Amino acid sequence: MGQKLYLECYSGISGDMTVAALLDLGADQEVLKKALASLAVDGYEIEISRVKKAGLDICDFAVHLDVVHENHDHDMEFLHGQEHLHHGPRHRHEHRGLPEILHIIEHADITPRAKAIAEKIFRIIAQAEAKAHGVEVSEVHFHEVGAVDSIVDIVAIAVCIDNLDITEVIVPSVSEGQGFVRCQHGVIPVPVPAVVAIAEAHGLVLHRTETEGELVTPTGAAVVAALKTSDVLPKNYTILKSGIGAGKRTYDRPSLLRAMLIKEQSADCDTIYKLETNVDDCTGEALGYVMERLFEAGARDVHFIPVFMKKNRPAYQLNVICREAQIAQLEQIIFEETTTIGIRRVEMERTVLKREEEIFETSIGAARVKVCKNASLVRVYPEYGSVAELCKKNQMPYLNVYELIQKEYEAK
Repeated sequence: MGQKLYLECYSGISGDMTVAALLDLGADQEVLKKALASLAVDGYEIEISRVKKAGLDICDFAVHLDVVHENHDHDMEFLHGQEHLHHGPRHRHEHRGLPEILHIIEHADITPRAKAIAEKIFRIIAQAEAKAHGVEVSEVHFHEVGAVDSIVDIVAIAVCIDNLDITEVIVPSVSEGQGFVRCQHGVIPVPVPAVVAIAEAHGLVLHRTETEGELVTPTGAAVVAALKTSDVLPKNYTILKSGIGAGKRTYDRPSLLRAMLIKEQSADCDTIYKLETNVDDCTGEALGYVMERLFEAGARDVHFIPVFMKKNRPAYQLNVICREAQIAQLEQIIFEETTTIGIRRVEMERTVLKREEEIFETSIGAARVKVCKNASLVRVYPEYGSVAELCKKNQMPYLNVYELIQKEYEAK
């Protein structure tokens, strides 16, 4: 299991703010620079620095574009000024479509997981822009995705998320402004159409503020849509590390994004929900796929039970264990991917052991273990991924490695 990230978007979210916050959390700058240097994109330089906002020491990630690629995204006079303001000679921007951008990502020197994250973010933006402009995704050739700084920001975010081993992202809500903002197509309302499309398609929770201006960019909205696994913070958690990323725009509130790596503190008792439905006309492939989607969306457990329905028809009962905040999303997946027309929902109390994860150095290598305990017992469970890795490394059977880790931990 990787790390859990909490994004506090009280000042909205954009690509550069997210990169800076992740760097402040400890993402490796050299890994990031090497990754960006491998992109088949030119016309820019990056700068990582420290700045002061509201008296706070904050990380800043800047993409400096040459004159040909400048897009005025951080130019407050252009964004909110009068129509007649002159900003120097206009240059024709290089408009890229989604296939060209995915080609750039595929040939970058980054990990497969980072590629998958970057591609997911770009696909979300492309779908939103296609809806906003009334065209097919294949026809989308537009400034927002094609801009050099958007490519750099999104690939940088993907690389940092992967580098920090973040597997869960919590975003309770995203604050947005109001009014109008100027873009390459003219003056448009806030939230801009692409952000509205992303929020609609992915169920983002928006909090409207009195700020006159755009706090959430399409890139920022797409990052939340692509990465968010939950919109509810644990009732009890500790902060392992925090970081703050600076934004470039100037509004009535400091432009910053705070990110925290947190660890949930398990209580002895809590409440979960069970979603249950019977299906008798779904293929095995369809049921396997819905299980994958449910786990990806954050379900705690998913399982099937063979049952016999009326007229002795063989069927399966689908059971999903989840938190209350996940119910709507998981039910939607079940309706989309199965033939069911109704889902039963049960609130359940449970008693759980307190648990924490450790990296334990064994005689055959490091292993990640889950330690569960209460007042009278302690149990250790080696994580499957660590066991499998040590099996391959040492050419040993799975059960032997599993038992070795348990015995050596207990002996410790």
